[in-house]
Amino acid sequence: MEESRCCGSAVGTDLKNPGHETISIEKARNTCAMCETYASEQASKPIAVMCCEGGCLRGEIARQAANLVCHKLANDKTVRICLGGAFTKDTGQRSLVRNAKELIALEGCFVECASRMMNGVIAGLKPRVIIADSLIEFDRNLFGIDQMTEDEIKTLALTVAEKVVKDL
Repeated sequence: MEESRCCGSAVGTDLKNPGHETISIEKARNTCAMCETYASEQASKPIAVMCCEGGCLRGEIARQAANLVCHKLANDKTVRICLGGAFTKDTGQRSLVRNAKELIALEGCFVECASRMMNGVIAGLKPRVIIADSLIEFDRNLFGIDQMTEDEIKTLALTVAEKVVKDL
């Protein structure tokens, strides 16, 4: 494996599987009791929703849309996944992803980061991938969250969320 060092962690291309990177993540030393309680309380919901958490406009729209789906529009049947928690430790959040009857990956764009991340820790994962930016019309030249008003972002997120819920 070719390795480069950045901030003390190893990252490299897996020479046996050149289409993949190997990333070394320190095991979590801490577990959040509130997160574990949440995961336990939400485990009976049939649909888990993980999403892009990107810092760009598309990621912000996806993030807000996922929150609307899970906490407002379809709260009775969806659970919102903490992508960081599910990716970095094998506890309640990852169990929600692994055990859901249906898994939706609400991706900000075509790069599909959330799906690829979770595929790295749960082999054979097959989420229904929804690309948020393909469901809305906006200026495709915009990248940063600060390039659109909060109200415009909320309106686009609501549009995405309503389309997602319609297809549940």
